[in-house]
Amino acid sequence: MLTSPNPGSSASAASNEQAQLIATFYEAFSRRDAEAMVACYHPDVVFSDPAFGTLRGESAGDMWRMLCKSGKDLKVSASEIHADHGRGRAHWDAYYTFATGRKVHNVVDARFDFSQGLIVRHTDDFNFDRWAAQAFGLPGKILGYVPVVPEFSMQQLARLQLKRFQDSRRK
Repeated sequence: MLTSPNPGSSASAASNEQAQLIATFYEAFSRRDAEAMVACYHPDVVFSDPAFGTLRGESAGDMWRMLCKSGKDLKVSASEIHADHGRGRAHWDAYYTFATGRKVHNVVDARFDFSQGLIVRHTDDFNFDRWAAQAFGLPGKILGYVPVVPEFSMQQLARLQLKRFQDSRRK
């Protein structure tokens, strides 16, 4: 659902374009079309979420490329899309089979900032402990953010997976 304040104003037109950009992003995600998703991002985008932490620029795009490539049974639906005054938000749900073979339903609230008609900041927020329990079962439920070994957290594992993906793209 796209909503905006004061239809007819120039601020409203910008808000509608920003809300449409968010919708385009999630429509591309639902098709696993990472290149269309990345096209919605400003080259200097800053993405953050509980799993990967903060990613900038090309790394943010590569994360979506990796997730779209690996998400063979991925189903994504977005709702509550709204934008005004250069900021936006959306709620989205993802259903997929994680690498462990376990089914995951991730419930995410996203916030966006825009610059030059593109997404320049994208922050996803979800319950990491709930996600880890679904993805890893009891070990994930117990560990959550706790390091698996000293200096090695699940976030570091996600970044290692992303680095391997990026290295494979460069070959």
